[in-house]
Amino acid sequence: MKGKKLIVLGSVNVDHILNVPAFPQPGETLSGSNYQISFGGKGANQAVAAGRLGANIQFIAAVGNDQLGKQIKQQLQEDNIETCSVSTINGENTGVALILVNQQGENQIAIYAGANSAVTPEYLLEFKDDIIHADAILMQLETPLATIKQAAKLAKAHNTQVILNPAPAQKLSDDLLKHIDIITPNETEAEHLTGIKIVTEQDAHHAANVLHDKGVTTVIITLGSKGAWVSSSGVGELVAGFKVDAVDTIGAGDTFNGMLVTALLDGKRLNEAVISAHAAAALSVTKPGAQTSVPTRKQVDEFLQLQGK
Repeated sequence: MKGKKLIVLGSVNVDHILNVPAFPQPGETLSGSNYQISFGGKGANQAVAAGRLGANIQFIAAVGNDQLGKQIKQQLQEDNIETCSVSTINGENTGVALILVNQQGENQIAIYAGANSAVTPEYLLEFKDDIIHADAILMQLETPLATIKQAAKLAKAHNTQVILNPAPAQKLSDDLLKHIDIITPNETEAEHLTGIKIVTEQDAHHAANVLHDKGVTTVIITLGSKGAWVSSSGVGELVAGFKVDAVDTIGAGDTFNGMLVTALLDGKRLNEAVISAHAAAALSVTKPGAQTSVPTRKQVDEFLQLQGK
């Protein structure tokens, strides 16, 4: 029997990844290494993470009418994702992300939306009933903001839990935030949302309270290697992460979100779900790429056992 239904609404990109000794300065040319093309996009990454980690998932997205778009759709299906709502847009390319990775495993990313811009509010109406009957919807900010607002309002009105990973960083209206049940920013994204620069746990506590005041019930601020500040209805604590040797951090946040929502839909308590999400993200940074680095549920469970969790 399938578990609770998750909808992921988001982007699909083709990632062009290049390793560099350091990020180039303006006007500087650097020689890179290990060039690779892989499938990405925050929406697709989170959908793949949820699918590979055991969720009953449907993806709402769009790809271009190109060979890579066809290959991506096939790969999504192999990762146990329902793709009836992944449309092919004629006359448009699949989205593109240009990614530089430095020697510390940090990354810089530039994006061309391509077919992702076709995921409009009108497009969303085709899948209105799917959202209404789902248990949760997970979204990011690489598709049109008007679509995200419409999906959040529709889901909230029909008791579908709304989870937003507010990336890439930008300011969001109070009208959108009041329809969000769980929000998962990193430090930079939290600063854009609240105006609070997060250096200490107290800063994270203050930022979480700002978001609570705007109507968000649960705030999870990811803090890199420190873990995450997890706050529900104003009560918060730091949930520590796991120390691993990072190869690159591409897709780690997406893996975190995919595992988080999957664990919550499986019935885990909030902090337990965050620990599982930390484990999945930790495993993902030990391998290169975004979707290529997402672990299986068995690997996450074995990792947690080794860590005594």
